Amino acid sequence: MITLAVQKSGRLNAQTDKLLKDCGISIINGSEKKLKARALNFPLQILYLRDDDIPECIADGAADIGIVGENIYIEKGKKLTISKRLGFAHCRLSVAVPKQMPYQSIRDLSGLSIATSYPKILQQFLDENAVQASIHLISGSVEIAPGIGMADAIFDIVSTGSTLVGNGLKEVETVLQSEAVLITNQDLTPEKTDILDTLVFRIDAVMRARNYKYILLNTPNDKIDEICALLPGMKSPTIMPIATQNWSSVHSVIREDDFWQSIEKLREAGAQGILVIPIEKMIV
Repeated sequence: MITLAVQKSGRLNAQTDKLLKDCGISIINGSEKKLKARALNFPLQILYLRDDDIPECIADGAADIGIVGENIYIEKGKKLTISKRLGFAHCRLSVAVPKQMPYQSIRDLSGLSIATSYPKILQQFLDENAVQASIHLISGSVEIAPGIGMADAIFDIVSTGSTLVGNGLKEVETVLQSEAVLITNQDLTPEKTDILDTLVFRIDAVMRARNYKYILLNTPNDKIDEICALLPGMKSPTIMPIATQNWSSVHSVIREDDFWQSIEKLREAGAQGILVIPIEKMIV
């Protein structure tokens, strides 16, 4: 049995829950109102905690692994390992100043008071750039600090930037790009390491599938070579004859990023009846 610490409530909780479901893991009595749950069909127990408590919980051995924002992992500075970047909950940590404030370079932060919930990351950024500024630690609603005279600027999470605009701020320095990560205690037993490896294997299959589509199309036989050359699939496409004489069905897997460009080229080459199907899992 391995113990996973996750966010008790919020967006990261919902995305983690979906990831586990996509990995075929069913949770018994899993909800934000409960502090503990277990999986029905996988050797996994879940602890529901505040984001800030997850790294320390793992470092202390109360949990073995956890899913948390990379920004929290870095800020807490615990001796843990990132086992997997999960590709969701993207955000950035940025410095923002009042929109009316002239700003040309990082030197303009010198002498300012900056409000943040991430003092360690901010201090490292200031030190690396030889900027002298004071840090005002605040928990929650950081964006209001300049407006009420508590600080001159802020350093906080930015997703869309709409909150900054709504509070009369402008983003001037991006310090860290963050996403959800699977973090791990460095002293797992061999048995727990095997369970973790199995979980990461399933996560890999789910994440890989998100980046690819399964494509089926019909083509005249004299166009097969040209069509196959246009399909940047995992391996050679599968080709099967169909009832229509001198026609075949071609099956392949293409990257999501290549999707529209490939479709247009395939149509121009004579492909017909093109079907593009989402992939649920992909194991290579």
